[in-house]
Amino acid sequence: MSQSHILVVDDEPDIRDLVREILEDEGYRVSVAENGTTARAAFANEPPDLVLLDIWMPDVDGITLLREWSAGGGLACPVVVMSGHGTVETAIEATRLGAFDFVQKPISLARLLAVVSQALESAKIRPRAISPPPAATTEPLGNSAVMQVLRKKADQAAQHDLPVLITGEKGCGRENLARFIHKQSGRSGDFVTMDHRELDSGNCRAYLLGGEEDAAPQEGVFERARGGTLFIPELQEIPAPALKFIDQALESGGLVEDGGKGPGELGWRLIASACSSLLQRAQKQETLQQLYYRLNVLPLHLPPLRERPDDVPELVRFYADWFPNRENLPYRPFSVAAQNRLRNHSWPGNIRELRNLVRHMLVLGGEGEVTVAEVEDALRQSPVQPAAETDGHPPLFDLPLREAREQFEREYLVFKLREAGGSVGKLAEAVGMERTHLYRKLRALGVDPKAAVSGGEG
Repeated sequence: MSQSHILVVDDEPDIRDLVREILEDEGYRVSVAENGTTARAAFANEPPDLVLLDIWMPDVDGITLLREWSAGGGLACPVVVMSGHGTVETAIEATRLGAFDFVQKPISLARLLAVVSQALESAKIRPRAISPPPAATTEPLGNSAVMQVLRKKADQAAQHDLPVLITGEKGCGRENLARFIHKQSGRSGDFVTMDHRELDSGNCRAYLLGGEEDAAPQEGVFERARGGTLFIPELQEIPAPALKFIDQALESGGLVEDGGKGPGELGWRLIASACSSLLQRAQKQETLQQLYYRLNVLPLHLPPLRERPDDVPELVRFYADWFPNRENLPYRPFSVAAQNRLRNHSWPGNIRELRNLVRHMLVLGGEGEVTVAEVEDALRQSPVQPAAETDGHPPLFDLPLREAREQFEREYLVFKLREAGGSVGKLAEAVGMERTHLYRKLRALGVDPKAAVSGGEG
């Protein structure tokens, strides 16, 4: 009979007692803790073989405890997270910090015992210290409905060697999608990005096909991509001479080298990215038009970030981890309210704007959680440079109706709050809303009355 030691952390006495009785009947030795403070003490006094950890507790939440226990080299034992109000975001955060699994309340007896058994077995197979998963090197594509459909199409495209054309606004993550396709394709070669500066240097032939420099042969970008993927960013900006070389290579399926040698196989698959108006531009340039139709075999359109707000929290958390690992910046988690405010931002600069904003918060912000007040202040200071061509109309008009309405309501209420000196009572009178309904509206829009006033005028 097993004598593994299990620590059960939950602020609800009925659940604590029930789980303890079930586990003791199975032969486990069980300790219990009713809040974060007692859990810390129990964990330090007698390190358990497994922790069953509730998320929502009155003093310290489970994610905070998990982060503390995983700091400095990984968790000392498996941790199974429990929650009656679980969300995908919470599960992702717990897994990122090294949690073995996530169990939803009300807890199924069969599910609980199965997870406990699997977690304890994993601890025997693996070393005692369970290291957290390595930090991702490429940003996530996103799990919104529209990105799930796009990911499926990208997966299908990866199984073929045909050219792929990715269109979308600048900064929306087209290169990241190209890297995803390359990775899914399983090609043995590298992902090579074409450099516009080299193409503009006046000797694009040598850059593309190679040549000799100081009597030494120089490898061209076509050769460097052999066996892998050649990625062409901003196709509409490629000089005409380079477009001809690329078009000829795709047409012949190979390259005719200097000196009359026979054609050599390309050996790479081509992925190009371009602005959404590529076809209109191509109609004005014959070479670009020819290449457009040759590349438009597997077209993929990447929507701007404002059209997939459900992806924002995941991207925020990714960069909040990525910058501390990559640039040694301080780690600061973003509060749920802050994530919600960012989710409702219109992101004229797309992912590039989000990335820069997260870096700004880590470099210039304070300590602890990033608050919604800090986010509001950072957004006010951020220059608004729409990535899309708006043809002279307000960027708000490019948003879907629901998002345009939410953005207007947010800006309107913040403006009125400042006029009312931060008083929600006065605001309710000014806008003609019942106070309870107004509080709900402010929470839904991520508007903090105090922050709206203290942040000054935007």
